Amino acid sequence: MSQKLVGKVFVSVTLIAMVGLRAMAQAPLAPPPQIPYGISVSTESAKNVAATSIAEAQKNNWKMAIAIVDTGGYLVYFERMQDTQTGSVDLAIEKARTAALFRRPTKLFQDSVAAGGEGLRLLRLTGAIPIDGGVPIIMDGGAVGVSGGSGEQDGLVAKAGSAAVK
Repeated sequence: MSQKLVGKVFVSVTLIAMVGLRAMAQAPLAPPPQIPYGISVSTESAKNVAATSIAEAQKNNWKMAIAIVDTGGYLVYFERMQDTQTGSVDLAIEKARTAALFRRPTKLFQDSVAAGGEGLRLLRLTGAIPIDGGVPIIMDGGAVGVSGGSGEQDGLVAKAGSAAVK
């Protein structure tokens, strides 16, 4: 092949590539699906969630902190049973906030981290705590977070509370 022909082929390929890149640059990426958060949990519903959660904890003789947050992760209602460790206060709120903001139970994060591999990236996910005990409230927007027992115990109590508004 002659030097002149190679140059023309190179220019042609470059122009085709540039036109393709320009066309791709003009096509915007599709936005993520919009899932509405709905109306935030009311104070009355939040109290009902807490009461049901506390009843479940008392049934098992567990001392728990219960936090209910709205769709933005802000505290709507909080209750700490007598003799619950004080470290559980912030943890319950953080679990509720994670479940509300990411619209999924914190158990999902826990299981993903436990699986290792790519799941370990969740440890760097801002605002997500990978410990069972945070559950979204489906009927009313928001979430419940529970702390004071093992992750499994916290999750059981949170699920009981969340189910109270269905």
